[in-house]
Amino acid sequence: MPKLGMEPIRREALVRATIAELGKAGTLDVTVSQIARRAGVSSALAHHYFGGKDQIFLAAMRRILADFAVDVRRELDGAAARDRAAAIVRASFSRSSFTPEAVGAWMCFYGMAQKNAEALRLWQIYHRRLRSNLIHALRPYCAGPEAAADTLGALIDGLYIRAALDPGLSPEDALAQALSVLRGLCSGGRS
Repeated sequence: MPKLGMEPIRREALVRATIAELGKAGTLDVTVSQIARRAGVSSALAHHYFGGKDQIFLAAMRRILADFAVDVRRELDGAAARDRAAAIVRASFSRSSFTPEAVGAWMCFYGMAQKNAEALRLWQIYHRRLRSNLIHALRPYCAGPEAAADTLGALIDGLYIRAALDPGLSPEDALAQALSVLRGLCSGGRS
């Protein structure tokens, strides 16, 4: 069995350190030195692996999105067809997606996407995938699944913003609000 080199271990440590630092700072004003110190590596090594601060931030968001995808697949696995939209909403407010660090990273990512084309492209991929999954799940049970998916996507983003400003908003509270809106959106739809 081949031995795992240090690069993937250090890269993962840097990504996790970036998420932690973004969550702690709540801003993109985090330095590569701070991230490297938390990861236990030199800032030169961080630059070597990623090339710069923006690339480290993007790698952190890719990790958060990959973790989210795992949560979505876990929720969808075995979900009845009628419960697929709720499963996607549940994944959006899972404990791993709703940690203070993840919420802080998302807030920084939204800001970064306004000025960085690669970050915007990554957000667009996430947004299109979420919208597509919700439309597919809602189509058989909801009149106007496109509008309902857009509303749910905006609600998810809005609850993240609220969580960033109100650390008292729990994942359970956010989930209850989103599921209530989901029920209301589909109550007039076909069944």
